Amino acid sequence: MNKLVALCSLVVTVAVGCAGANVRPLVDMKGVNEATYESDLKDCQNYAQQQSGMGSTAAKGAGAGVVVGGLLGLVTGGNGSGIAQAAGAGAVIGGAGGAFSGNQAQEAVVKRCLSGRGYKVLN
Repeated sequence: MNKLVALCSLVVTVAVGCAGANVRPLVDMKGVNEATYESDLKDCQNYAQQQSGMGSTAAKGAGAGVVVGGLLGLVTGGNGSGIAQAAGAGAVIGGAGGAFSGNQAQEAVVKRCLSGRGYKVLN
């Protein structure tokens, strides 16, 4: 079970490390000062990293995955080891899904921030 917890923690940590705040949206650069844009982009990326709560989203997904996986293991008649494996698989899938949602939230913050500063974000 300790290996399972370590694996789940590793997966969530790796997923959180792929921060969506570092996105570089496609922006119409016509008439835009590139140095000013880079400064604004960095500000927006930093704001997204601070505000979106991606780590808690991944952790909540992992927690929900443990519950669902454990219940599936129990319902399918698994023994203690099978239930733990199902719970672990659920945690990995739930954590990855939560991290993906957190990534999307961070990307959205960066894009809205740039739009709010007057840039034409194309994607």
